[in-house]
Amino acid sequence: MAAPAPIRMKFLDWYLKISIGAALIGASMEFFMINTGFYEKVTVLESEKRAWESSPEAQAMREALNPWRNQDTEAEKRS
Repeated sequence: MAAPAPIRMKFLDWYLKISIGAALIGASMEFFMINTGFYEKVTVLESEKRAWESSPEAQAMREALNPWRNQDTEAEKRS
């Protein structure tokens, strides 16, 4: 019995072109974001957001907007 012929992947050149193009587009986007200071701006915004979320005003707002805040107390009253 003869050995089967090796399976050749169809459209290999097409897949290579697509993957190289996608890698180039991704690299150019990263290059653009680094050069425009995108990551520094996002870091500042995230730190401001975390600082506000841990403030007493944000905690009070979170408690006031929580629709289930009274369910625990009502369950304790019933039992």
